[in-house]
Amino acid sequence: MSAGRLYGVGVGPGDPELMTLKAARLLRSAPVVAYFCKLGNRGHSRTIIEGFLAEGVIEEQLAYPMTTEVAASDPAYQAALTSFYDASTARLAAHLDAGRDVVVVSEGDPFFYGSFMPIFHRLSSSYETEVVAGVSGMAGCWTRAGTPITYGDDILTVLPATLGREALKRHLELADAAVIMKLGRHFAKVREVLEELGLAARTVYVERGTMAGEKILPLPPADFTGAPYFAMLLVPGQGRLL
Repeated sequence: MSAGRLYGVGVGPGDPELMTLKAARLLRSAPVVAYFCKLGNRGHSRTIIEGFLAEGVIEEQLAYPMTTEVAASDPAYQAALTSFYDASTARLAAHLDAGRDVVVVSEGDPFFYGSFMPIFHRLSSSYETEVVAGVSGMAGCWTRAGTPITYGDDILTVLPATLGREALKRHLELADAAVIMKLGRHFAKVREVLEELGLAARTVYVERGTMAGEKILPLPPADFTGAPYFAMLLVPGQGRLL
């Protein structure tokens, strides 16, 4: 029996209509579909693909043991995530060894801060693997916000808000345009840096872009505490506009 094929499939930023035709085709024919989620939750990616799955599909829910409860720099976090990915890989490999193709769905694009990447590194050398690009979350957000992000020779900088304050400031000082992701509890720190650099006035806040409950606002005030982890800030460039 030949082994199954592994697919890492980007399903876009949230709106199912922003999924590619290829992603939809693979989902409709896949015998096994795996998706990531927070423990106890269904997960955004599973919500996106509702209605695209074949009858009788085997679903593999890959639930993180932790997400933001422990700092990413904590050795306990690293150990827990390594163990989680090892176990998840073993579950998916069992299907591949049985000859079943496996589609692993990823919000946005699989290779852009994608949860699929540790699976890819563990399995792609042993199984035939294909990765299907998806519309990134930041692209979905800046289009929904009506915020052109780069002009002319502008250089786009993408930053995780989890960076330390000085690292954020250093990168933003050099940026023509910026996207700041993974806000959550880091919002106040990021806002303070944007204020210091004179970037606050042109910054746009987007929460749940392209999804139900979407919020698009100017940069909220300093005491704003409602930013979820998957909210982002857009700082559009000011380069050459023809």
